[in-house]
Amino acid sequence: MAYKGYFDSDNRQLTDVFRELQETRLQYEAQNTKKASAVHNVKKNTSSKNVQYSYSSSKKTLSISIVLIILILAMVLAFFWSTSISAKDDSIELSSPLSTAKEDTISIEINRHRLNAHNIITSNAALEIVKEQVIEERDIPFDTLYTERSILPKDEKVVLQEGVNGKKNVTLVRSYQNGEISDETILHEEKTLNYIPEIIDVGTSEFLAKIKAHLKDTLYLTKDTKLRDGIEDSSKDIVEIEQYFDVVLIDLPNEQWCKVSYDGVEGYLPTSNLTSATVSPTMPEKNRIKKLVVELAIDMPLNQSSGLTLSDYKKIFTGLPNDKNKIFENNYEVFYNLDRKYKINGIFLASIAIHESAWGSSQIADDKKNLFGYGSYDSTPYESSFEFDTYEEGMELVAKVLVKYYLNPAGTKIYDGERAAATYYNGPTVSDVNIRYASDPDWHTKVYSYMEMLYKRLER
Repeated sequence: MAYKGYFDSDNRQLTDVFRELQETRLQYEAQNTKKASAVHNVKKNTSSKNVQYSYSSSKKTLSISIVLIILILAMVLAFFWSTSISAKDDSIELSSPLSTAKEDTISIEINRHRLNAHNIITSNAALEIVKEQVIEERDIPFDTLYTERSILPKDEKVVLQEGVNGKKNVTLVRSYQNGEISDETILHEEKTLNYIPEIIDVGTSEFLAKIKAHLKDTLYLTKDTKLRDGIEDSSKDIVEIEQYFDVVLIDLPNEQWCKVSYDGVEGYLPTSNLTSATVSPTMPEKNRIKKLVVELAIDMPLNQSSGLTLSDYKKIFTGLPNDKNKIFENNYEVFYNLDRKYKINGIFLASIAIHESAWGSSQIADDKKNLFGYGSYDSTPYESSFEFDTYEEGMELVAKVLVKYYLNPAGTKIYDGERAAATYYNGPTVSDVNIRYASDPDWHTKVYSYMEMLYKRLER
């Protein structure tokens, strides 16, 4: 603009500007006075500090006056824009050159806080607002559907179907201010893909939550229980299941009764008589032992491993009251190894040794390390019996003889690539062995009684 001369100095006051304008106007009028025929008298009023002028209305003077008036108006407007104007400062009175009878005065206040026009223009020029119309693809969040299930533990959740978001095209106007998003206005939305809801089952069963179990899990009986054909105490009995036996959970009609499968037979049991391995960690081991003991029978096959562990053998043979010399306790591992190596029930083998040697106290056992009386004849039992260097040597020989000649049918593959001769074979049970092995017809019941005693020690 053309106002640079008046606004550049930081020390110039508005009164100085007015004074300079007056001086400029006087110079122009002085020049016009010399050329014009009319003479104007200039009077100064020293008491009021006002100056009154007379001039001719030439075309050139009028133009200058108009310019001056525009400049004055521009400066007055600038003062109105200022927010900090002192109402109590000094004032300057200007006399209008057009006044005639009465002098008009204008009081202009000095601005102590002048506007910095440069800073205002610069700060506003830096403010940039941009708008754009865009089309975006956005997700449509999927819904989640919950279904209560009495066959799940309470509060447990199972996701049956994963949720998938839908899609939509969104037309919108986005505003940016100084490069940052300041506003968004959505104009239109168009769905392009439906969402797939998530489906979740929520459990309600307090029974399943208590034992931390699910359908198809193996559960264990905490007491002897009758399997029934209905969910009433008066329902017909199917079979009785002993404590520690296991069943498979099939269904849960209510919190008091459940449907289970036991050894291929289905029926109903009270839920209060069941537990799980999670809640009762010792149940699987008790179940294993229970089955071993229950499956023991006088007609059980003996031409196979007992299935007992080394720990089982140690438990069985440690602390036997009648094992005064600890012969069986010190050789429990031998019986275990023979059980596995020759596929013969090691408890059966040990029971023969106990019966024939009277717990290792017989003269043959003591003198010849022969716990079985092997080789003895009724007429000369001591003289005809075999002598061994160790108890283990005699145990292994008898195990091999029983497997090869008494327990297996002819041609059965046995140890070291050999096959059973079956010379004295009548069957794989203790009663079958009795026929050709011992002259005492009651031998098998005596041997079997020791087997029962040893097996029951597993339940201690």
